[in-house]
Amino acid sequence: MSGRKIAFFDFDGTITTKDTLLEIIKFQKGRAAFYTGFMFHAPWLVAYKLKLLPNDQAKQKILSYFFAGTPEGFFQEKCDLFAEKVLPGLIRPAAKKEIDLLRTRGFEIAVISASAGNWIRKWTNRLSLDLVATRLEVKDGLITGRIDGQNCYGEQKVARIRERWRLADYEEIYVYGDTSGDKPMLALATKSFYKPFRTA
Repeated sequence: MSGRKIAFFDFDGTITTKDTLLEIIKFQKGRAAFYTGFMFHAPWLVAYKLKLLPNDQAKQKILSYFFAGTPEGFFQEKCDLFAEKVLPGLIRPAAKKEIDLLRTRGFEIAVISASAGNWIRKWTNRLSLDLVATRLEVKDGLITGRIDGQNCYGEQKVARIRERWRLADYEEIYVYGDTSGDKPMLALATKSFYKPFRTA
């Protein structure tokens, strides 16, 4: 063992107080369009929120409705603005404090998210955190609304972690999550934390 230490954090609900997919829709499209879309696509949005459908199916329905055909550059500009203006207000103070503490203890820190990296990366880059996230498909410069490759959820979180890190090299592995979709990732831990920041 090398004594190396690493911590993996789920993002939505663990680090944040809200689901950032729904928040990015409100930010980019406005609340009126969000709620109109919710009325017309209520079954999919409710199913996504309540985890009643496979995460990737519900997510692609939502993404396609709101963003299919959006130029990638415009979409990314809005995502960066969201990361700068809105996301800091959604971060749980206790989660940020834990990240800062782990850094002082010499941990490598990574965010592993089922949300698209587009609206998270500017925040993780600012804190010098690694990011593994769902990728959105782009064709001819336009967002298609589909996922590029696999949705970074459930067992896919574990697969993506193992692609990037050789876990046998780490003496301590901390994992933080808050839903059933995080349980495979939590099982990798030498020390796991489930819904750790809810009361803080």
